Amino acid sequence: MRKTEAFASRWGFIFAGLGMAVGTGNIWRFPRIVAQQGGGAFIIAWILFLFLWSLPLLTIEISIGKKTRMGVIGSFYKLLGKDFAWMGTFIAFVTTAIMFYYSVVTGWCLKYFLKTLFHGLIKQDSMEFWRSFTSSWEPVLFHFAAMTIGVIIIYAGVVKGIERANKILIPSLFFLLIIACVRALTLPSAFQGLDFIFSPNFSKLADYKVWLNALSQSAWSSGAGWGLILTYSVYSRERDNPLLTSSTLVFGDYVASLLAAVAIIPTAFSFFASQEFSQQKVLEVMNADNQGLTFIWIPHLFSKVPMGSFFLPLFFLALSFAAFSSLISMIELVTRILMDTGLSRKKAVFLVGSFGFCLGIPSALSMGFFNNQDWVWGLGLMVSGFFFTILVIKVGPRNFMNNVVSSPENKINIGKWFDILVTVFLPLQFLAMLAWWFWQSYSSDPKNWLNIFSSSSVGTVLLQWITAIVIIMLLNKIITKNLNVRDNDN
Repeated sequence: MRKTEAFASRWGFIFAGLGMAVGTGNIWRFPRIVAQQGGGAFIIAWILFLFLWSLPLLTIEISIGKKTRMGVIGSFYKLLGKDFAWMGTFIAFVTTAIMFYYSVVTGWCLKYFLKTLFHGLIKQDSMEFWRSFTSSWEPVLFHFAAMTIGVIIIYAGVVKGIERANKILIPSLFFLLIIACVRALTLPSAFQGLDFIFSPNFSKLADYKVWLNALSQSAWSSGAGWGLILTYSVYSRERDNPLLTSSTLVFGDYVASLLAAVAIIPTAFSFFASQEFSQQKVLEVMNADNQGLTFIWIPHLFSKVPMGSFFLPLFFLALSFAAFSSLISMIELVTRILMDTGLSRKKAVFLVGSFGFCLGIPSALSMGFFNNQDWVWGLGLMVSGFFFTILVIKVGPRNFMNNVVSSPENKINIGKWFDILVTVFLPLQFLAMLAWWFWQSYSSDPKNWLNIFSSSSVGTVLLQWITAIVIIMLLNKIITKNLNVRDNDN
């Protein structure tokens, strides 16, 4: 049996898991959704879904990876048989498709950090700079740089690469976010922003949109259902407790999100403090999309606050750390799958890096293509989470708890609550999210909701999902034939 690599310590696994969970979504999406959805009321709903979506799915993934010691495709094969391995392949494909354009995002962060480090951006028109940058060839170069750095880290292995990198990136990220929070709260009128974040308007809880946005944020932010923490769990120790580990990861992910909100929203309130109806002005800023808020409005806000030229590079450094820590987990997911077929780490990561760079070029060159892929495969993650739910249902929730989650080293028994979560709450949440986002697409453009050439239509989602699933199912026998399942049996 081939020896499997392993993290040197539990904290190595924890830091790697936090690197997987804490990404750009925590820093650029969470603050604007908090502002749009009513501050404290949204946070209440968001915390609830920690227990209803993120925590159970992360526990399921960690348990599967620890039990099978294989990547996501091999795990589905071992637990459900080769006829269901295609589900694991779809999960892997969705996350890989995200990796192609997420590397582009990481390149943007790197570019902006370097630009702000030398005070070049704070003196320029941020809108004009963003348009000029994204319409040039430069994003391809920074996409290449991001993918290259990620590949070098994964090439070094689990301990010397993944563990060592995340032990630097994650503490540094939290340190930078705390610095940004302290600075934001020392600005004039900043506590109006703090009050907006944490003072709930309970009437907002009657709005179904608050709940669905909170569920979506939980699904996208924590990394639950992506197959990433499953991959890292292949290298975990036997005595690591899946429930304790997943609880730690979700807590860290949520803290990072709140720190980002405290850093950004009070800064916006301070910026508009001298203007009448400042809260409405803040909401106008927060209504921008992810890229608009981060790469256009944030530089503009920091250019107007005291010591902004010093703190703006720190913000983009934190964003770069968050992006890289998540990117390397995506690269490792695909690398692990190729290693399950018998390839060495060196050969596998070279292939992943080469194809990752080439297939990410369209997103680097076209914002339209980028937005389409983000829409299609961002929703695809919901299907991925549902497939993990199906796996547990087919194995049997009680059987899964007793024989996959629990082990001789960790006796875990959540009782009937786990059964209800898996058979009722997780499927209902999946259906609610998918139906709502499809309805959003339809209601925003009823005439083109099935137009396959529209960047954010239901039609383009269904076409790409169905095409991927059909091809994956046709190739299922070939894929499973090349997996070294027996060689990796415990």
